[in-house]
Amino acid sequence: MNRETTRTERSAPTREFTVLLSPTRRAARLARLLTTAHLGDWGLPTEAAAQIVAELANNAMLHGRLPGRDFRLRLAAHCDGLLRIEVTDTRGDRLPQPSASAPDAETGRGLLIVEALADRWGVIPGPLPRKTVWAEIDPAP
Repeated sequence: MNRETTRTERSAPTREFTVLLSPTRRAARLARLLTTAHLGDWGLPTEAAAQIVAELANNAMLHGRLPGRDFRLRLAAHCDGLLRIEVTDTRGDRLPQPSASAPDAETGRGLLIVEALADRWGVIPGPLPRKTVWAEIDPAP
């Protein structure tokens, strides 16, 4: 498992996008679409990042939801090509853990997908009641 609990120190991002979204299925889909649009405008690959955002936004909607509280999507592209994805939700008391699902289960593989597509990922707890789940994608060689 490739997990860290602290943010890696880097230079300030050269491009950044942040949006608050309601914890609904429609907003989780919108997070993916916004990611594809912004990364495309920035000239960055979109497929892996869009899938990571879809999984993290879906988790925020399903497991990080408190009525009346939005989740935040943040994309940060750095000059060295690193892309950092962050999804902050309002359930800091529920830290995500990847787990093996039954072969016939229809859910439960989201963090395994994130782990497979990201070069690094982790969780930053707090400040309560929030947590941020982040993933980083290194530039292609």
